[in-house]
Amino acid sequence: MTDRLSIALAQINPAAGNLAANADRLRAVRAEAAARGADLVVCPAAGLSGAPLLDLAALPAFLDVVEATVQALAEDTADGGPALLVGVPWRGDSVPGDLGRDGSKRHNAALLLDGGRIAAVRFQAVTDSGEIGGPEEDRFDNGPMPGPVNVRGVRIGLLVGGDLTTGDVAETLAESGAELLVAMLASPFAPGRADQRIHAGVARVVECGLPLAAVNLIGGQDERVFDGGSFALAPGGRLVAQAPLFAEHLLLTRWERGDDDGWDSSEAETIAPAEGTEALYGALVLGLHDAVTKSGAPGVAVGLTGGLDSALVAAIAVDALGPERVLAVRAPLPGGPDADLAGALADSLDDAAEIVELLGCRLDNVALAPLLKAADSLLAPAFAGRDPAMAVERMHARLRAATLAALAERMGALLLSSVDRTDRLLGLAPEETGCGYAVLADVPKTAVLELARWRNRNQPAVSRGPAGLVVPERVLTRRMKAETPAGLPPAEALDDLLAGLLDGGLSPADLMTFGHASETVAAVCRLMARAEAGRRGAPPGPRVSRRSTVRLRRFPIAGGFTDLL
Repeated sequence: MTDRLSIALAQINPAAGNLAANADRLRAVRAEAAARGADLVVCPAAGLSGAPLLDLAALPAFLDVVEATVQALAEDTADGGPALLVGVPWRGDSVPGDLGRDGSKRHNAALLLDGGRIAAVRFQAVTDSGEIGGPEEDRFDNGPMPGPVNVRGVRIGLLVGGDLTTGDVAETLAESGAELLVAMLASPFAPGRADQRIHAGVARVVECGLPLAAVNLIGGQDERVFDGGSFALAPGGRLVAQAPLFAEHLLLTRWERGDDDGWDSSEAETIAPAEGTEALYGALVLGLHDAVTKSGAPGVAVGLTGGLDSALVAAIAVDALGPERVLAVRAPLPGGPDADLAGALADSLDDAAEIVELLGCRLDNVALAPLLKAADSLLAPAFAGRDPAMAVERMHARLRAATLAALAERMGALLLSSVDRTDRLLGLAPEETGCGYAVLADVPKTAVLELARWRNRNQPAVSRGPAGLVVPERVLTRRMKAETPAGLPPAEALDDLLAGLLDGGLSPADLMTFGHASETVAAVCRLMARAEAGRRGAPPGPRVSRRSTVRLRRFPIAGGFTDLL
């Protein structure tokens, strides 16, 4: 029995499926923790495999490599250094003996590696986590209610993923003799979720009377952004340690046994988490950074229009990657002979040039007029006697997108879409042909304005871009004066309506009771239904809202949906 235990919470950023690189990262973290005197290194759920794994978690060949990688990591612990808790997908109907080699079930597992072997295996018992414990895409079988594991003479109760969300697992562990609780999470970002995780931890501590240390994954992976924010709670729910959001971090906590045999911890490193718009901006930066670096792309290309959406995307890209890895492309669509339109186009070109100057990134100019003129001439006979305005406008947008995609492909870069959530939902955005990542895909139009204003006043802690103004004031003013298409309300009301319909699950009748006109609700529903096919082919982007429209709301492409509304 020991009276002291040092636990290092390893808030790491693995790449989904890259087991060799992730294992090397764990070895480096364990060496750092050993140098700081840790007895136990705790990695997040999926800390070795990455998440979300999607169908990769069901592939036998992948699970074979998982087992081999874990065995190699276990052998490393024969050096007398700290024990290692890792999170992986694991096959099996039961806890060891055979170490779960029966492939009829797949579990979200925590494996204790110590003394050169796999010392213990525990499975997540509660898989419906509401995303406080892990991403909903990765579905695993429920494991049995766990007992504690022995680490250097201390009985530790493991809460894997969604186990943190219910009192049943923690109470079972306490009744089985656990002295400390350790939660291993892979919980993605959403507004307020960092507080939710702490509140869930406090509830478990108060219910069972045991302190708790929780480590969460960080990093962008496909449409997910894991935000970290690992923490430790002393008896009574007192916060004694907290890691930052959106950054890798090794948080060392030291625990001592008291006279009553209970464990307590003195105050350790505590970093207040980002909140509100700052947290949202941080999630977008991390999501984009990892989308580029984990895909091996050298950089990104952004089509600058002089508008707010593309300006914000360029700023986020420079913050995430640095100006040397961002190519801005100015390829304006001619506005026609009207003097006002020509003046607006000139203003947009000037604004695009100023944005590039503020950000310090490279600018390429592309003249689309010859290409568009040739396309118009080619299709003129087909449009004879008809009003081609809408078809021509969309064709021009597609040609512009194809041109940007070709430029991005030339340098091997990821082409970024600047379409926001509002425009994507309603099909009001330019074509996203060839785009590989949509930074604002889950950001409402009103939030775009808030993010740009925040960034002009603040420089993020992990920014690789300049301080100060990054979006010209004239661009912000133009957005505030911009009118929505005919039949639609102003942006604030439109985003409120969409949030109620898609995120809040309100019916059209409910929306009308909240002040939205019936004809407006009907118009929005019609636009959403018509845009469904385009949304399905749109590039991925980070999910940063409380609920995901992409996941929870998929409609028939054709077949009477609007009639039902």
